[in-house]
Amino acid sequence: MTDITIGQYFPGDSCLHRLDPRFKIVLLFLFFFALFWVSAPQSYAFLSLCTLAFIALSKLPPSLVFRSLKPLMWIIVFTFVIHLFSTPGEEFARVWRFSATWEGLSRGFLFSLRLALLFVLSALLTFTTGPLKLTYAMESILSPGKRFGLPAGELAMMMTIALRFVPTLIEETHRLIKAQKSRGVDFSGGNFIERIQAAVPIMVPLFLSAFRRADDLAMAMEARCYCAGAARTHLNEPRITSLDYKSLIVSLILILLAVLLDCGEMVNL
Repeated sequence: MTDITIGQYFPGDSCLHRLDPRFKIVLLFLFFFALFWVSAPQSYAFLSLCTLAFIALSKLPPSLVFRSLKPLMWIIVFTFVIHLFSTPGEEFARVWRFSATWEGLSRGFLFSLRLALLFVLSALLTFTTGPLKLTYAMESILSPGKRFGLPAGELAMMMTIALRFVPTLIEETHRLIKAQKSRGVDFSGGNFIERIQAAVPIMVPLFLSAFRRADDLAMAMEARCYCAGAARTHLNEPRITSLDYKSLIVSLILILLAVLLDCGEMVNL
């Protein structure tokens, strides 16, 4: 549980921390587009180097960033195994009725790497952007939809609250597990059904705690005269600086290079 760091913010004074949150979200989606566009190993290697450079620019411990991959590891492994045994090609091993191919090995590695890069880039966004700035950025990006009745402010607030309460609920779950272990509850022993039954004493108080926190949050918002759809101001509104434009230009150049590497691989094929 302590390895789940999504939604947490780590204050700092790095280049990524100083970027405008709206630019960071736009750049994140641009790199998402690049990851889904390219398919050549050279392009993935280049984008992996770019991700490592972003981690260095964030001045966050690399172990912290890569530890955020641990909850996603079973999905990455499952994706790798599915492609390994389902991609047709030259067989190099067989497990029961399933054949592992060299093409599946390559494809599974690239798809697993894509998932890992997507998650690391998303984690860097939350690690280097405060909740209030993230809310403002989402609301600003969604604001053109207000003309069509889209509740931009409410959607941005809900997404930010959901991210903000992830570490809180994880901490609460960890506390409940400790409390149950001190009462003699064994979570590691027994078969699958017994483990599910042992988790019930955790899930029930966890849901009650979540509803209680939601009720407290609603009361706090009402006490501060929160009104859905009302225009709100911000004490410190992010301002676009030259650093934001430079980061956009550099990111576009990096994405263009990744696409060119992919096109060059396709031409060679």
